[in-house]
Amino acid sequence: ALWCLMMSVTPTRGCLLDLPWEDILVPHILCHLPLQQLLSLQRVSKSFQSLIQLYLANMRCFDSSQIGPAIPRAAFVNLLKDNEVLQQLALQNCSEWLTDRELLPVIGQNHHLHQIQLKGCTQLSRHALVAISLSCPQLRQLSLAHCEWVDSLSLRSLADHCKALEAVDLTACRQLKDEAICYLVQKCGRLKSLSLAVNANVGDVAVEETAKCCPELEHLDLTGCLRVKNDSIRVLAEYCPKLRSLKVKHCHNVAESSLSILRSRGVELDVEPPLQRALVLLQDVVGFAPFINLQI
Repeated sequence: ALWCLMMSVTPTRGCLLDLPWEDILVPHILCHLPLQQLLSLQRVSKSFQSLIQLYLANMRCFDSSQIGPAIPRAAFVNLLKDNEVLQQLALQNCSEWLTDRELLPVIGQNHHLHQIQLKGCTQLSRHALVAISLSCPQLRQLSLAHCEWVDSLSLRSLADHCKALEAVDLTACRQLKDEAICYLVQKCGRLKSLSLAVNANVGDVAVEETAKCCPELEHLDLTGCLRVKNDSIRVLAEYCPKLRSLKVKHCHNVAESSLSILRSRGVELDVEPPLQRALVLLQDVVGFAPFINLQI
């Protein structure tokens, strides 16, 4: 496709660049090309460079992974410096250099963002989350997985200003305790997906409050939440009729007595029933589990 664009000048058909840029080229042609190819295309000529800059300024979705395993800091700043219409921003492979200095200008000039992916961006600070909460009132999906800089104050700011949130990933945000999670779910009752995985500070109080405040909840990840017990799982079963999946692997205080309620409703669980787990273990160790008569 890139080669066709570059060779689209003929004596009879004219030049691709003669087509209306904002009405045809940007919304109907360039949007089908990978971002990495577009960046190569702007080296063809000054006209193509201007066209690509126009495209970048009107881009609705930016995913840094489309450029390659690592995007240079200067390239990131240059690509988004003129964009004020972003709706989706994914920066999961910028963790080695992305700081507040690079991110805050992008957030500050894009007030229509509804999806932000910052997984593993460890060099940011709480000011990044405060900026997101103040600039992105339409935010619906936010991933902060493995961002240990997220604290209770910045999460409160998010909850106060982004009440349309539907999916939040707080995996391994280890500063957060039950109180912060409770405040979030009280303010953001539309949540459908929430991950609190790998957080030893999260317990029954947060899970029960989530269940009571978020009746639309469909997915909950509690992997490795060692303080979660059976009582909160039962509350979850009572208050969340739309729950479709629950992850409780490595939650050693959660037993089948509470999970069976959800299992009977068809909720997808990441732990097997006790008998099936025993058979799998037996098969691994001895190799004859398939021959056991379960009716004995």
